[in-house]
Amino acid sequence: MAENLKRTALFESYKQYGGKTIDFGGWELPVQFSSIKAEHEAVRTKAGLFDVSHMGEVFVSGAGALAFLQKLMTNDVAKLKDGQAQYTAMCYEDGGTIDDLLIYKRADNDYLLVVNASNIEKDVEWMEKHASADVVIENRSDEYGLLALQGPKAQEILQKLTDQPLEDIKFFRFKEGVNVAGHKVLISRTGYTGEDGFEIYGAPESMVALWPAILEAGEEEGLVPAGLGARDTLRFEAGLPLYGQELSKDISPLEAGIGFVVKVNKESDFNGKDVLTSQKENGVPRKLVGLEMIDKGIPRTGYKVFIGEEEIGEVTTGTQSPTLKKNIGFALLKAEYTAEGTEVEVEIRGKRLKAALIATPFYKR
Repeated sequence: MAENLKRTALFESYKQYGGKTIDFGGWELPVQFSSIKAEHEAVRTKAGLFDVSHMGEVFVSGAGALAFLQKLMTNDVAKLKDGQAQYTAMCYEDGGTIDDLLIYKRADNDYLLVVNASNIEKDVEWMEKHASADVVIENRSDEYGLLALQGPKAQEILQKLTDQPLEDIKFFRFKEGVNVAGHKVLISRTGYTGEDGFEIYGAPESMVALWPAILEAGEEEGLVPAGLGARDTLRFEAGLPLYGQELSKDISPLEAGIGFVVKVNKESDFNGKDVLTSQKENGVPRKLVGLEMIDKGIPRTGYKVFIGEEEIGEVTTGTQSPTLKKNIGFALLKAEYTAEGTEVEVEIRGKRLKAALIATPFYKR
């Protein structure tokens, strides 16, 4: 394991549950506890508990907070009501993606932004560079841990530990100051798996205490601790992009298929608006599509895709889908070759193998 990897407060707890750790963007995190397939299956049918405390928490407040976020974000932040969350992208002027993130509206001009772990410093630097005097930006990532309880049994399990009626927290809504097993936390009905579930934010020491408490509460429902391996296969089947693969400084939100977070008609001007408007009106140069292998082989990140002798793009994520039992991938391809059903070839270990373009998401609950 590389030296100087960051660890979450839960690091010592992994061992008790058989966690195998890997280097994930500079963090030493569990890739799996039992097996990726078993954990994936548990989340789809029962529930899984993830430590995602590496994610970043940045608070934005002050009289100019809304105007500032409107300029930085592609989505329409003005539409948020108190207690509501919104998924958005933050772009450069050329339409490339700085990050994809969640914005939680706590009150007027008071927001919590949850950003990707590997982008915390870059995001905060970008925000500070664009902030006016009436905006306060606080990177409080070290003060927070984050657990994700995901799966059809998530509500039933978490309800055992709190008096807060969880059915009242609707999709993409949240509640602060909720008492869960004696710990005050923020609970949001969000996740990255394609299943129902909750994300629980609070002090790192609270997460250390809640990890075994939640696992114990969910024992009879079949809850298991889950690692990054299953988190990746779950989000991939559900068609959710991963920053650094489907999204990057070179890939716009429209190319990545999350055009629904790009509101070119919102009143405020925003970074990247001209390029993104042009992509919306004239079409994108490249498009993220699903592909399914016809020949035997697994399409992996970075594998090149061809039609005849022409290289038309590459695989961004690929795996054997645990739910569908098929070898599938996301590929970012030249837009003119992205019609569903198109036959392409993926270069796997020097051999070109047949695949067909298919609709995404691969899985819907």
